[in-house]
Amino acid sequence: MPASVKIRKGLDIRLKGGAHGDTHALSAADRFSIHPTDFHGLIPRMAVKAGTEVKAGDVLFTDKKNPEIQFVSAISGTAQEPVRGEKRRILRVDVVAGGTGEVTFPGLQTTASAGDVRSAMLAHGFWPMLRQRPFDVMPGPESQPRDIFVSAYDSAPLAPSAAQALGDRMESFRQGLTFLNALLDGGKKVQLGIEAGDDTFSGVTEADITSFSGPHPAGNVGVQIHEVAPMNKGEVVWTIGLQDVANLGEGLTAGRFVGQRTVALTGSRSQPALLSTTIGTPMAHIAKDRVSMEDTRVISGNVLTGTERGEDGALGFFDHQVTCIPEGHEPLFFLTKGWLGPGFDKFSASRAFPTWLMPRGKEYDLNTNNNGEERAFVVSGQYDAVFPFDIYPVQLIKSIMVGDIDRMEKLGIYEVAPEDFALCEYVCTSKLAVQGIVRKGLDQMIEEFA
Repeated sequence: MPASVKIRKGLDIRLKGGAHGDTHALSAADRFSIHPTDFHGLIPRMAVKAGTEVKAGDVLFTDKKNPEIQFVSAISGTAQEPVRGEKRRILRVDVVAGGTGEVTFPGLQTTASAGDVRSAMLAHGFWPMLRQRPFDVMPGPESQPRDIFVSAYDSAPLAPSAAQALGDRMESFRQGLTFLNALLDGGKKVQLGIEAGDDTFSGVTEADITSFSGPHPAGNVGVQIHEVAPMNKGEVVWTIGLQDVANLGEGLTAGRFVGQRTVALTGSRSQPALLSTTIGTPMAHIAKDRVSMEDTRVISGNVLTGTERGEDGALGFFDHQVTCIPEGHEPLFFLTKGWLGPGFDKFSASRAFPTWLMPRGKEYDLNTNNNGEERAFVVSGQYDAVFPFDIYPVQLIKSIMVGDIDRMEKLGIYEVAPEDFALCEYVCTSKLAVQGIVRKGLDQMIEEFA
């Protein structure tokens, strides 16, 4: 039996529009897109010019700081001129579908050495699937982790279950775990967090398994690291997504880049579905005939941590969910649907509205309205109710806001990532962009010490 942890602090936001049923294969898209902005701190250096014919697996750009890390195309086609923003920052790199062929390399055995696994991941597009704590960035090519954590439990609103996300790819997943184990010193195994009662991974012996129960963010990998093996200053922990472990196992064994994604299309403005596609699929292709686009926010990811991409953008590199909810443009008259209304259709983390009187299974159709603007930052105790870390969240946020590096260290900034504060941002009476503040603090620590 795996070890078990029960998370008591948190909040489950019950939204309408969960995806159920069988997975449907999405037709091939006419474009593959990758957003360098998905990789915080990355400065891309283009490896191909506009008009160049590329094969699936060909390098599109590298990391300017670490040119060994390569980012590849998931399809064959023609490279386009990068989409740029302010100061010519590259926002998106596109490949228009066309042609055939793919880049191959000698496949690895599951007994491959750490050096062979590391080299293949760097050279063939798999390294960007990794993220590192501290700082919540892509690890450097020479980085050596104390542990590698994989969360197979996504507790975010409307997120797909592990069985839905992984499908029939268990063999590839176990191969991926074996390759990751090769990168750990001392015969360690990957740490795998699962949902309590989930028997999907009952036969997995390639990882040390811990089951988690409780409200969101019980499925956040940061919470799982904190509960299983908390980080100390100077230590490095890698994380990687459930489906990317399967992509790694299949790709390194077959000798080709694999970027498969099972995506849950969710939200009240969509026709919920489970769709099989690839990394970098345009949002317009995913939403076609399934989403009412008028006054709808299309989010790559979940409502708490996802990124608004719109029809021109593409599925985020790390995302396995697309959420479509109503925009909140309309002002609410305070006596009807506003703050003095009965609020039977509103979800409340406190007792401001009678959410606590409603049936436990009731789902809500919430929009993007903040219901207020930024105001004075007061100590209310709201953060503590939804933040399960053994860290003082308000004090940490305040130390970041004033740039107190010593206090940030003492209050545990090395352990956290912006996503760990998503619920704090949701319940914040002061309407602060808490995740953005945490990101600012992590960037300041990088400048000081990394």
